[in-house]
Amino acid sequence: MEYLDFELPIKELQEQIQKCRILGDESQVDVTDTCKKLEEKLEKTKAKIYSNLTAWQRVQLSRHPSRPYALDYIRALCGDSFLELHGDRNFGDDKAMVGGLGKIGDQTFMCIGTQKGYNTKTRQYRNFGMANPEGYRKALRLMKKAEKFNLPILCLVDTPGAYPGLEAEERGQGEAIARNIFEMLGLKVPVIVMIIGEGASGGALGIGVGDHICMLENTWYSVISPESCSSILWRSWEYKEQAAEALKLTAEDMMKAKLVDCIVPEPKGGAHNDREATFSAVKKEILKAYKRLSKVDANARVHQRRKKFLKMGVFEE
Repeated sequence: MEYLDFELPIKELQEQIQKCRILGDESQVDVTDTCKKLEEKLEKTKAKIYSNLTAWQRVQLSRHPSRPYALDYIRALCGDSFLELHGDRNFGDDKAMVGGLGKIGDQTFMCIGTQKGYNTKTRQYRNFGMANPEGYRKALRLMKKAEKFNLPILCLVDTPGAYPGLEAEERGQGEAIARNIFEMLGLKVPVIVMIIGEGASGGALGIGVGDHICMLENTWYSVISPESCSSILWRSWEYKEQAAEALKLTAEDMMKAKLVDCIVPEPKGGAHNDREATFSAVKKEILKAYKRLSKVDANARVHQRRKKFLKMGVFEE
């Protein structure tokens, strides 16, 4: 298991407990009390660390290499019923954007998500979760297909941003994202958005417009990453922690600003520490949101969605 820098005290205690148990097995000395005290100390340390996480620490947790990605959620939620669909019918099939049909409970959903890789080879294959224009056009094609067959849409967001390469700009990256935002505001079927990791910039917005927007507890959602913000304002990445605090990018900050509708709690230590519990909580929230949204008239739902996004950024003193 990999540990983040602020989790090192937990790692040290877990190693001490392991050594204590090995010592007891090898020497046949009763170390039960010692192990129990260490375990109690471990629980207190975990509670102290995870109940006082900073914005930057939550960013680190959202990027944890063991954290479940979009396809992990889709496979856990849909099981063998998931049928992946490919291509934008224009240029190619973007491996950073995945989508297809799958059943969650008794309801078929069009599931769409940005997918990262698990190791160097798969990260390159998935372009580190940064979609090209054809990825957003594939997502829009699938959304339109879902609308045609009256199927709800589930979008799983986990991206450091849209791919900023020259070839992406040549193929119309900005237009593809803008088109998705425009079209998603008018979709007649329920759209549920779940931020499961990083929600950065236009890369997240390209599949982030919905009736019900949810964030997992240790995720972030912002116009720019803390590192990029730091490099622009301070000409250095050294101030990324200050930038994370200033950006107000955590789930709690997003709720206060009324930019998201709910926060899904994660197991202590993050989603990767208990995947099954995380999948269960996400499934419960998705089905609850769908049950509510399915009772609303399609035109009324579109009106509410547009009104919701038009209100963002408007305030009175």
